[in-house]
Amino acid sequence: MRYVAVLALAVVVAVVLLPAGQSDDTYTPKRINKVVELLAEDQPVYYTRIIGGGYEEGKELAQTWADFLVYDLEQNPFNMDNLRAFMQGLVDGGPTKSGHRTPAVVVVPPFGGIDDRVMWANYWMIEHILATGAHGILLAHARSPEVVQTLVQAARYPHSNPQVADIKEGLRGHGGQAFAASIWGVSEVEYRRLADPWPLNPNGEIIIGLKIEDRHALENAEATASVPGVTFAEWGTADMSISFNMPDGRSVDVLPKVLADARTRVFAATQQAGVRFLDGMSRDNIEQRIDEGVRIGGSGAEIADHGRRYTNRQMPW
Repeated sequence: MRYVAVLALAVVVAVVLLPAGQSDDTYTPKRINKVVELLAEDQPVYYTRIIGGGYEEGKELAQTWADFLVYDLEQNPFNMDNLRAFMQGLVDGGPTKSGHRTPAVVVVPPFGGIDDRVMWANYWMIEHILATGAHGILLAHARSPEVVQTLVQAARYPHSNPQVADIKEGLRGHGGQAFAASIWGVSEVEYRRLADPWPLNPNGEIIIGLKIEDRHALENAEATASVPGVTFAEWGTADMSISFNMPDGRSVDVLPKVLADARTRVFAATQQAGVRFLDGMSRDNIEQRIDEGVRIGGSGAEIADHGRRYTNRQMPW
């Protein structure tokens, strides 16, 4: 679907007079997780990557240009004290320009979805991460539907609804909801009701992403992306390049065929499954990316600003 910017004169004047994304104080958030709110309206969302950080870093990023922050622990220390402090910093430095309590935070755990044994040995980390008030999980090296089923199970409470085939009873337990509820600004009872993957649960505020980023994961892309509870997936340009022993796909103008085919397959798998596709965006390709259906973009502030204007986004940024 191609976005066509047909704007009334009053809107044009408003854009000229106001700085990019400035709120006119009339916007009221509809969700806790602004990524869910935007994706539900088929609006692209934009992120930036954070490697660790505590309270001061969170407070500094509370007014970030990004819709969500990827807090990357894949290759970094698993420090939940820092992550809790980071989340509190976001709250204390907020709200965002859109009126949300914080930008969304999606955490990459320090383990990959290599097989179900790895998932069962490390699922407790998902519970600890979500207990900080984080809004989502991004799993590296998601190689099979079985590991994703375990991930979704680990992100849910036992009696979350709807119950679906292939996803067993949720594994989250009592005790971790108090701090998370304070970060979200809701009661503990309300937190347990809302802390569920979207769009599996239409009222859920948790997002689950997958990095289908090596040749082994690629073999199961269609089945993996189709697991209930998944929100988005990416093809992991750098790791896919390593897996095929190719030059880093992020540094070449034209992707080698094996990498181009990998991107095409993962993208098609997300479209078939009805989940969102994450990919890099640049000044040169952002409109093309949006037109082809990319809804989550790794970009900078200027590129994101261009994309938001291109899609006539109404939520302030």
